[in-house]
Amino acid sequence: MVSGQKLNLELTEYFKIGKIVAVHGLKGELVLKHTLGKKSSLKGLQAIFVEDRKDSFLPWFIQETKIKNEEETILKLDTINTREEAKKLTQKEIWIPETDFKKFAAKSAPGSLLGYSVINDGESLGPVLEVIEQPHQLLCRLEIETKEVLIPVNESTLKKINHSKKEVVVSLPEGLLDIYLG
Repeated sequence: MVSGQKLNLELTEYFKIGKIVAVHGLKGELVLKHTLGKKSSLKGLQAIFVEDRKDSFLPWFIQETKIKNEEETILKLDTINTREEAKKLTQKEIWIPETDFKKFAAKSAPGSLLGYSVINDGESLGPVLEVIEQPHQLLCRLEIETKEVLIPVNESTLKKINHSKKEVVVSLPEGLLDIYLG
C-alpha cells in the first residue's frame, strides 16, 4: 500500500493518507483506512479530498468522525446520507492538505518522510516524492536526472533518520543507482 504521496495543486501540497475501504451502518458513514501511524479521529479536519480522476480532486466536508481502531476512522460526510451514496466513495484514495497531514500524522508514520532528503554515503540524492510500504521495507521514490529511482529503506540500508534536518541517511548497495541511471 502506498502510504504517502505528495501532489501539488494550486500551491497547496496534498498528501495521500489512505482510502475508503467500506461503508459503515445505514446512514452513509464510511471507513477510512489510513496510514497516519497512530489512532486518529481526525478531529478538527474540515474536509478530505477524493481523487475523482487523475490529478482532479473533489472536497468532501466532514460532519463527524470516530476512531474505529489503530488504522481506521469512521467518517460521516455532508450530503452522504444513505448506504448507496456512501458505496460510490469506496475504494477511493483520500488526500489532505500538507498542514493537516503534519497535524495528524505520527512522526514515525512512513508518510512523514515525504520531502526529506535522501543522503547516500554523504551525497544528497534528492527529496522523497513518495513512500511505498512493502512488508519488509519502505521504498522512497525520488527523481534523479529526470529518472524515477526507488530507494529501499530497510535494516541493511537505513543508517538513521534525522527529523530535525529532514534527512534519511542510507548506505545503498554498490551499483543500485547505476541500474536506474546507467
